[in-house]
Amino acid sequence: MRRNTRKRSKTTHRAIAAAAGLALGAGGLIAVNVYASAHESGNSNTTKRASQDRATQVLAAGNVTISCPDVGAKLISVPDQARAQVDKELALLDKQVAEAYQRLQTSARAIQQDSNFANNAIMGPLQAKRVATIDRIGIAIGRFAPRPQGLESLASCSLRSAGGQEQSQGQGQGKGQGNGAGQNGNGGQGANGPVTADFVDITKVRPNVQNPRGQRGASQGVFTTRCGVNANKVYNSDNIIVAPGVDNGAHHTHDYVGNQDNDAFTSNEEFAAAATSCRNQGDKSTYYWPVLRLQDGTQEFDAKQLGGGAEGNTGRILTASQVTLNFVGNPRGKVVAMPKFLRIITGDAKAFTNGTANANAAWSCTGFENRQLTDKYPICPQGSKLVRTSKFQSCWDGRSIDSANHRSHVAFADPKTGACPNGFKAVPQLVQRLIYDVKAPSLNDNGKTSPFYAVDGFPEQMHKPITDHGDFINVFDQNLMNQMVQCINTGRKCQ
Repeated sequence: MRRNTRKRSKTTHRAIAAAAGLALGAGGLIAVNVYASAHESGNSNTTKRASQDRATQVLAAGNVTISCPDVGAKLISVPDQARAQVDKELALLDKQVAEAYQRLQTSARAIQQDSNFANNAIMGPLQAKRVATIDRIGIAIGRFAPRPQGLESLASCSLRSAGGQEQSQGQGQGKGQGNGAGQNGNGGQGANGPVTADFVDITKVRPNVQNPRGQRGASQGVFTTRCGVNANKVYNSDNIIVAPGVDNGAHHTHDYVGNQDNDAFTSNEEFAAAATSCRNQGDKSTYYWPVLRLQDGTQEFDAKQLGGGAEGNTGRILTASQVTLNFVGNPRGKVVAMPKFLRIITGDAKAFTNGTANANAAWSCTGFENRQLTDKYPICPQGSKLVRTSKFQSCWDGRSIDSANHRSHVAFADPKTGACPNGFKAVPQLVQRLIYDVKAPSLNDNGKTSPFYAVDGFPEQMHKPITDHGDFINVFDQNLMNQMVQCINTGRKCQ
């Protein structure tokens, strides 16, 4: 195992999505605001008691998580002079949520004995911390640009019942136990997930993949870069894109292929000078994704570390048996070169609480890849292997290598026509495909005979499959990037 050990600062990153009051959240989840605001209308004591009663009901249901509005997603513009401080404050918001969730997980007895405990000891203090942190974000931006309005309304968080019967994409209601408590016997993540209802038999999923037809003038070539499967075991729980300069900014462990100098402190110059695992040495790009783990009780190198077992990411890390990195064209027209150091995130690590707006997980099995799942892990038949596919945004604004929310500078082409949004240019699209040799888990005994597998994630995201995501930083040599563009635009297959 190799983990970067450069000296680091000890802060962390940003936050998640929510609802106030008693509401039906995304995926049929119950959200309850257990911090009664002094500004609520009506009798404040009555309102507070009602809120506490609802919180007690949710907590009693088991499998409860914390949901907070995603502050980072609301920041469309951050002055360059303020970005470092804002990034650190956003990371701190994430750390606060993770710590509150961990306390919630270990406070079952106290909550049973005192219905006010969750409110007074966990959710209230969490809101107070978020108020102060969000205020510092506003001040930092306000020094160089108009202070963003309305950020203070994002401080309040809610308890959310995760349940075990989420709606399966196009498959009706899931089946299985809902609390996952029985998984401790096989070394799994217990109440932190996954649960039986997170899995579905891929053979019972209807084909759902549609690809836009290529038009005349389309760029139909494919450029393949071969960068291995992380045999070098480069892992860390940083995220240089979302939380630069912050140790453990991801709160979960990443696999890395390509660039070998990957941590929260790597500069563009260091990326350009680093070694690469890619066969073509002109590709020093970094490709990374959350590791997949088997809940078999294995004590990995990070079993007691933040980002690993200390934050609910436990079990044996599974290395992909195959990693395919293809760059493809646009079905409507030609592509242009990506700018060096372009950063792209696909999917949403917080989609379980944020909702599905940016979710882009695609789980399937070999032989069944016309059936893609976003909110379920597939059970593959014998002889079929697990597949994770990530398609990255393929339209670029023509100006920026990143944006304040790490999304606005890139976009997906229209799924029907392949057209990019106005003002955006088509660039080569990265299609990342990971294949794993993993035995189908046993659902009839809650994964005891054959253990569950799950993707690493933020603690409060409960290892839901919908939170799968991928990250890419372009560090192609310009000559090789130009060769890629020419290859794709002329319809060839190259590497």
